[in-house]
This record gives sequence, structure tokens and C-alpha cells, in this order.
Amino acid sequence: MTLNINRKSDVKEKPMAGATVIEARDLCKSYSNESVQQHVIKNLNLKIRQGDFTVIMGNSGSGKSTLLYSLSGMDKPTLGQVLFEDQDISRMSNDKLAIFRRDNCGFVFQQNYLNDTMSALDNVMVCGLLKNKNKKALAEKAKGLLTKVGIGENDWRKFPSQLSGGQQQRVAVVRSVINEPTILFADEPTGALNSQNSANVLDILTDLNEAGQSIVMVTHSSRAASRGNRVLYLADGIVTSEIDIGKYDPKAVDTEEGKARYARLKAFLQEMGW
Repeated sequence: MTLNINRKSDVKEKPMAGATVIEARDLCKSYSNESVQQHVIKNLNLKIRQGDFTVIMGNSGSGKSTLLYSLSGMDKPTLGQVLFEDQDISRMSNDKLAIFRRDNCGFVFQQNYLNDTMSALDNVMVCGLLKNKNKKALAEKAKGLLTKVGIGENDWRKFPSQLSGGQQQRVAVVRSVINEPTILFADEPTGALNSQNSANVLDILTDLNEAGQSIVMVTHSSRAASRGNRVLYLADGIVTSEIDIGKYDPKAVDTEEGKARYARLKAFLQEMGW
């Protein structure tokens, strides 16, 4: 299955592969609880490259989700900067940030956050209509993407409660890419799924990355992490190390090369104390 999001010529040209899309400079994020201040992200510097499938790992409480939200403009840093193609989004107003996220970011979470009162198709459409007012063209695009992820015509008009957990998450992935984001952010996208449904969602993310979609994903799973080419390890709000394991090749998973690639990742995580 190849999931191509069919970028159009009239859409803003994407950065070239390997170019820096997002850069964090001396990023800090703190939270105050009564008289106690918790420093979650500490003077972090990081570049996210176009075309990469970047994975963020670390123990619970290490700041993974906080970093994801700061990079995506969902949360503002306490100190430092987040630059998107040299534009400082950390200084934007909330209204401008909402427009920025609409135009540049897609999101997939552990919980799918689908609207229970809307069909699968309408859940995708309502997000797409924020940017594309051509309802007919958008409907065709949404149907095509749903079909490609295994949500057939018989399921388009079903409510989320009538779909399996795996189907719901696939709808959520389609919703996240309907506006052709520059970056897709995924926070534990397989955390609530069984092994087969997890593999299905990861296959979709892999296909998207193969088609040029830049992805930043937080996960606790080494199997999920192996779908990325760049793995960062976060501890106490700092990136302590990273590894480049090369692009995931589904045809090579059971080959000596594929096994060696996964062994490198496991050795790296073990070294990090994971």
C-alpha cells in the first residue's frame, strides 16, 4: 500500500529534503505548581530535517510530549525559540499559531479525538474545510485517502463507535494529512492499539514518509521507533544522544541487514538505559 497525499502545484512548495524545517534554540519549558517550579525542557537545541522520520524516545517524565507540543506550536516555550523555516513561532499570538498549525502541521495522538456525532468521512472533511473550501474536491480527496488506508465506502458514513479502534486511528491519520502538512506530529499513535492495528498504523506512517512526509513521533515502543531513520533519546529534558539507523525498508525486515538495523537500535536504547 502506498499512501500518496497528492500534493498540488498551487500549494506552497515544500523545503528540499535534508533542509532544516524546525529548529529549537535554547528551548526551555517550565511549569509552576504552587511554590514549586518544574523544569521539563532545559536549554535544548535541535534541528528537524525535511523528509526525516524523527523519533523521540525516553522514560516517562523525560519531557517527550512537552517537546513535541513546543515544536509544533501547541505550547509556548518558557524561554528560547522555535523557528519554522526561520520564522519564530514561539513569539506568535495564539490566533497566528492556530493559523500556523492549520497550514503546516498534522497531529495524531494516542487517543483519536474523533467527533462521536460525525461520520468517518465528515471527521476528515471538517478538518479539510478549514483550508480548502471546495467541498466536492475535498470529499473526493478524503474518500481516496480513506480507501488507501483500508476504510472502504461501506465505512465512510459510519460513526466512530461503529468502527474498530484500528479503523478509528486510521481515520485520525487521514484527518491529520488532509491539509498536506509540512510536518506530521505523532504522540504515541499506537499506544492504545493491539499489535496488528499498531503495525497497520505504522505501515501508513511509513508510506507517508516514503512519499516525502516529514514526521516527528513520540513512542515508548522500540518496534515503532524502528520505523524512523533518526532516533533521539530524551532524559530530564535534554537530548542525551541520537542515532541514525537509515530508512526503514519493509522488504528487508527479516533479512540480515534488517535484523542488524534493529539490533543497532536496541543496543543504542540499552546504552541509554531504556
